[in-house]
Amino acid sequence: MSELIIAFGLFLFFEGIIYALFPSKMRNMLKKLELISNNQLRTGGLVFAIIGFIIIYYFKS
Repeated sequence: MSELIIAFGLFLFFEGIIYALFPSKMRNMLKKLELISNNQLRTGGLVFAIIGFIIIYYFKS
C-alpha cells in the first residue's frame, strides 16, 4: 500500500513541476486537448495504462 502512495506522490510531484516550470505551454496544450476526439483520448489513455502496467509488472517480477 505504501508503494501506491509513493507512486501517487511521484505523479503529483512531476505533474506539479511541469505546471510550475512551463505554465504557458501547459495552458496551450490543454486548449489543444479540446480538439482531440473522445475516441483518440480513450485510445491514448488505454495505451499509456497498458504501458504503465507492463513497466510495473516487469519491475515487480
